[in-house]
Amino acid sequence: MSDYTSGSGHHAHRAPRAEFYVYFALIFLVAIPFALAAWVVQVAVNRALPVHGPLARAWREAGTITPNIFRP
Repeated sequence: MSDYTSGSGHHAHRAPRAEFYVYFALIFLVAIPFALAAWVVQVAVNRALPVHGPLARAWREAGTITPNIFRP
């Protein structure tokens, strides 16, 4: 029989709560100007449009940062 009270490091996967989405939205909104600036620099340097636009970059950044806030 398994003992799940020992704190073996296994955590159940929980559905994101409203707090997660609030943080995600705030981080996304803050990341947009930085992603736009990075996109403009990339266009100027490479003289070609990147595959992903500034909103996709900001979305990816928010998706990377937000779970780290809620990690135990």
